Amino acid sequence: MTSHCRVVLALTGASGAAIGLRIAERLAGRGDVATQLVVSDAAMRTLAHEIGPDAWERLAACADTVHQAGDIGSTIASGSFRTAGMIVAPCSMRTLAAIATGLSDNLITRTADVHLKERRRLLLLARETPLHLGHLRNMVAVTEMGAIVMPPVPAFYQRPQSLADVIDHLAARAIDMLRLPGAGSAVEWDGKA
Repeated sequence: MTSHCRVVLALTGASGAAIGLRIAERLAGRGDVATQLVVSDAAMRTLAHEIGPDAWERLAACADTVHQAGDIGSTIASGSFRTAGMIVAPCSMRTLAAIATGLSDNLITRTADVHLKERRRLLLLARETPLHLGHLRNMVAVTEMGAIVMPPVPAFYQRPQSLADVIDHLAARAIDMLRLPGAGSAVEWDGKA
């Protein structure tokens, strides 16, 4: 798979598992991306609750490689494992806090730390509301370190007709933020009301 670029996709326990699943589906559909998937235990529970009992199978089928969240020695934990970037979707406030403080206590936070130290794209779809000062400070900290915080806020100007439209647009925007080769996948604003 050396002709493919590699993208790490991590799901954590925050609500919004459908966004992570849709990102995985879109990456798989590109044909030029090798998706490296890692899912926390809390995300496994959220997947089943929010999407259904077959959610894990659907998600894993989109990945080229599935890594265990507890395997801190996995290939993606090393800076020598080159990627085009990493998306954490959804990103829990616990994961955000760990990344902000350099706490590499599982494969997700270690891999995020590697992306920061190697100056690679790291996109965090931070999912919580309302936010307290600690959340905001952690968002500032990761932004100052080079990460991109992208709360999954609907693009109402696109006039979505369904929740699926909202999720699809968020997934497309997240992938576009990685600046992968090829055309953008999100529908662009046409300037018309």
